[in-house]
Amino acid sequence: MKRKINIVTLGCSKNVVDSEKLLARFRSAGYSPIWDPGDTTADTVIINTCGFINDAKEESIDTILRFVKAKESGSVRKLYVMGCLSQRYKAELQKEIPEVDGYFGVNNPEEVLEITGGGFRDSLPDNRILTNPGHYAYLKVSEGCNRHCAFCAIPSIRGRYVSRPVEKLEEEARRLADMGVREIILIAQDLGWYGLELYKKRKLPDLLHSLLRSENFSWIRLHYLYPDYFPEEIISLMRDNPQICKYIDIPIQHISDKMLRLMKRSYGRREAEELLYRLREQLPGAAFRTTLISGHPGETDSDHRELADFVRQFRFDRLGVFRYSHEEGTYSGDRYSDDITEKLKEERVSELMAIQQSISLEKNYSLAGRTMKVLIDRKENEYYAGRTEFDSPEIDQEVLVPVQYDLKPGNFYDIRITQTAEFDLFGDPA
Repeated sequence: MKRKINIVTLGCSKNVVDSEKLLARFRSAGYSPIWDPGDTTADTVIINTCGFINDAKEESIDTILRFVKAKESGSVRKLYVMGCLSQRYKAELQKEIPEVDGYFGVNNPEEVLEITGGGFRDSLPDNRILTNPGHYAYLKVSEGCNRHCAFCAIPSIRGRYVSRPVEKLEEEARRLADMGVREIILIAQDLGWYGLELYKKRKLPDLLHSLLRSENFSWIRLHYLYPDYFPEEIISLMRDNPQICKYIDIPIQHISDKMLRLMKRSYGRREAEELLYRLREQLPGAAFRTTLISGHPGETDSDHRELADFVRQFRFDRLGVFRYSHEEGTYSGDRYSDDITEKLKEERVSELMAIQQSISLEKNYSLAGRTMKVLIDRKENEYYAGRTEFDSPEIDQEVLVPVQYDLKPGNFYDIRITQTAEFDLFGDPA
């Protein structure tokens, strides 16, 4: 009987890709792989952790301790931990949670395979078992980051930027298309940097041309585009090719010049504004998404008001706000005092999200009566949940369609919007 192995994935979509490749390797080694965080019956459990900010670290620790209890009760025989948390805190974890059979970092999946008996054969193709709905998948184009943002631990966890060769990405994209993927989501810490250290030039436009020529995907989505050295060549590609989602994800983090300097973001308010408004002019109808950090050391009431006013002024379509997390090993964590109370951080986050809620409600209200192309992701209770090209899975709003219409997840439908809410749309097939 095949041994069951459970890979539990926490954190970002990059971790999802790493886990999906491990799952395929274990399947080729004769295991029966699953990916269920609630299953405590597998012979072996591997937890792929996140260690980016405090909330993520707490979730990872809680998950490890839950499976430690399952191991102690005898339902799990072997427990391993990999990923960002164990990359940052391996020694501390070994000391505090010795019940785990092995800790591994982010760049050594072959060690995980060897110690668990999965074996590592470099000749195997870079296959994956998709853990999301099979009609969309992430394509990780690079690892690491060469930026030096003051608040960010990613470079110290995942190392310097390493681009994957274009031909490797083309091969993986073809395999994903053969598996039925209709939306491919390109992910990197900084997509605009792609190819620079490998080819001595930025290669994102070339990669997009290749994906467009293949005609394998209905939607190609981009995550994330750093504001500095924005790859201008992709603007015309996005404008002229309906396969590339008109979805601009630019994490600006703040808008105050003083805060951008403290955050070591390498651009100022003027550069950020000029880029955003130029993109809005050149890509009419595109959706703009950003993320912000509230409560970074040194942020005054004046800085916060400047940011809030800019959110009102630019009117992003999608916006997320993170409460600043003081991380050791980062420039901010080592050089600055965490001088803003958690209560004030929460108040500022809530104010920014309240502004965005009002903007989102107004923007959604203007969509009532429109017919939009929607990709159905899943059936859930009384509705099918789908997305337009302006929404990324798991982080943005959804279009909800009553189950009476008998739609099929993974298919596109023309949906007429009948009702709107702050962060959701409701509709019927047109």
